[in-house]
Amino acid sequence: MSADRDIDAWLAERGLGLAQSRQRARAALEEVGLTRAGKLRMSEEKLQRAAHLLEARFFLHCGATACLEAARTSAREPLQVVPRGHCAHCGGSDNRRAERAFLEACASAGVRRVVIVGGSPAVREELGVLESALELRLVDGTERRTADRARGDLEWADLVLVWGATELHHQVSTHYTSAPPPLRRKVLHVPKRGVAALLAEAIRHLQR
Repeated sequence: MSADRDIDAWLAERGLGLAQSRQRARAALEEVGLTRAGKLRMSEEKLQRAAHLLEARFFLHCGATACLEAARTSAREPLQVVPRGHCAHCGGSDNRRAERAFLEACASAGVRRVVIVGGSPAVREELGVLESALELRLVDGTERRTADRARGDLEWADLVLVWGATELHHQVSTHYTSAPPPLRRKVLHVPKRGVAALLAEAIRHLQR
């Protein structure tokens, strides 16, 4: 039995199902002689080489603004994919896209130290990926926190996000939201759920 694969089906499996994206990918493969116009199938051996070529040549993006911008600033040619899970920037995740945009906003604003107060254990674990580029403190909003420790957070941080719509006791949040004016300027209260919503508010705050 032939090990050849249908080229268009193979491209669609890699997120290149849109006609324009598929045509551009095929053109790149034809340029290096891995296939030719009108040919429908390709051997598995050539498909492996084709995969390496496409990865080196194109930046796959889902079309979202942040992802398209990342593609345009890369050294590779932007190429749109469907579904979003094939996106090289966000992987189809609103949270991942928000995290990347937040890190870019922090870099532009000179923010290095961030405190996030509140959120469930699972969400705090997810936010831990920000530690790759930031100094981060994640405060459990359900555990007792003294005024001195909260003040230490405020003095240390460049930005404090108080996540009001999550697991957050009033006795904890007020240590941050009622801080003296010089420190309170660092504090942003976000009464919304979800990582993407939290970081979107933080981005808007940093851009103002």
